[in-house]
Amino acid sequence: MMDGFGERSLFRRVAIIGLGVIGGSLGMALTQGRVVEEVVGFDRDPATLEVALATHTVHRIATDPVEAVRGAQVVVLATPVSLYPALLAQIGPALAPGTIVTDVGSTKRWVVETMSSQLPTGCFFVGGHPMAGSEKRGIEGADRYLLENAVYVLTPDEHTDPEALAQIEGLVMAIGARVVCLAPAEHDHVVALVSHLPHMVAVALMETLGASGEHRSMATMLAAGGFRDTTRIAAGDPRMWCDIAWTNREALLAVIDQYQASLARIAEAIRTYDPKREGEAATEAAADGALPGVGVGSGSLGEPCRGGSGSSSELSTTNKLSAVLAHARQARLAIPGRAKGVLPGIHEVIVTVADEPGIIGKIAQILGAQAINIADIEILRVREGHGGTIRLGFAHGHEADLAVDYLRDAGIIVKRI
Repeated sequence: MMDGFGERSLFRRVAIIGLGVIGGSLGMALTQGRVVEEVVGFDRDPATLEVALATHTVHRIATDPVEAVRGAQVVVLATPVSLYPALLAQIGPALAPGTIVTDVGSTKRWVVETMSSQLPTGCFFVGGHPMAGSEKRGIEGADRYLLENAVYVLTPDEHTDPEALAQIEGLVMAIGARVVCLAPAEHDHVVALVSHLPHMVAVALMETLGASGEHRSMATMLAAGGFRDTTRIAAGDPRMWCDIAWTNREALLAVIDQYQASLARIAEAIRTYDPKREGEAATEAAADGALPGVGVGSGSLGEPCRGGSGSSSELSTTNKLSAVLAHARQARLAIPGRAKGVLPGIHEVIVTVADEPGIIGKIAQILGAQAINIADIEILRVREGHGGTIRLGFAHGHEADLAVDYLRDAGIIVKRI
């Protein structure tokens, strides 16, 4: 293993193969943050290489991947995962003993198995998946701060070299990302559920809209924020998503089956819905202090919720719809506010402010004067001329508490969540 070099540099040289959104963002963070002494980049698109140099994404470009990896202590694969085997066959002979190879692919079990069978002896592999992205494609979507405060999943298995893992952890933390370690199979199941399935649902919604015939143009015009937010991810790169579906097929098909079963239960609940009888059931439930079949672990939406006394099979046809909807509402309210990936340990406050120029800067100035760092920020709702709400995330609970106090002292409406 290699030691860090220079006052701040962790490695002498890191090579990045593929300078798209993630590869480019990682390159910017390493280069502009002076985390390593030299970042060498390769991309098969010459125009991308020109942009990479002009934007200080890398220190130096290479004309082929073999040239890029020569002398590198760390090699980052940031291409579509289906290209890994051919790429590894090409660069393998140029990798020096002790080289750490890592990647940024969205699936991990297939990648880990492939790398373990093809990586040259004496080299080490650490699987990685930064939970961040952009609606833009290619290096135009790269951003030095894209990975800052993002969850960066590493997927060691029983063959992973502990020191290589520690080196990559250090590199990830040096760019401001947060490390979460998962086994490859667990990673694939989790991301199938919270990332890959939602993308396919968005695709299905757009397919449904496209098949709506004479109603399509009007439906498109009336599409509100909810529909637009839900389907936004369908604009992702088709090549990348074909790779994801291929390399995570088993886990993705399993969660699609679960989703289809949930849709079938919802459809049945709608078919059997009786407003009068459901109203009577809700009244009886209120008298008992609970809605029948709804509660922690009622299971009315499927496998992820376990335990509790209720289940979808126990619900009568008079209360199925209210139970399903209420359970979904409870489950959604329990999910923390949106951040980059599944950000662990985030502590949040909600700020309500007037719609006026510089209001976000004012909030940042108030907190910055007290050395309180905002780890994440999101504009939730805005009504032009009236105001809106902003979610602020902090790494520590005491920072969130102090933020509430200082913002209230400044006359700003704020609450802890």
